[in-house]
Amino acid sequence: MDQGMSTIFMLLLMLAIFYFMLIRPENKRKKQAEEMRSSLKKGDVITTIGGIVGKIVTVNQDTIIIETSEDRVRMEITKWAVSTNGVQTGEAQAKNKKKGEKAEEQTAEALPEEPVDEIPAPEETEKQD
Repeated sequence: MDQGMSTIFMLLLMLAIFYFMLIRPENKRKKQAEEMRSSLKKGDVITTIGGIVGKIVTVNQDTIIIETSEDRVRMEITKWAVSTNGVQTGEAQAKNKKKGEKAEEQTAEALPEEPVDEIPAPEETEKQD
């Protein structure tokens, strides 16, 4: 009976470790993500799980409409597709995983320059008569 009790004790100990190391933190992360998604409001800048960055213009029960650029391109996405509230780069994600801190919103200075739409005309050579 002594060996049976120790086996049961070890099994219960392993289940407790799994609960505190895996299950509980995952439930906590899910709850925080759900709270973040339910608190979205008009004007927030968000990043989707696909990496699309946009500003919220309308919030519905299950979906949101975001504006993705200055030329007013709008997209309707589901709330569960929102990854973070704010702009998050790959470097910021790595820092957050290490430090456990929230991502800071990136400033316009950190964004890449806008592409040039015009191609300069080639210089004309002098005409000889």
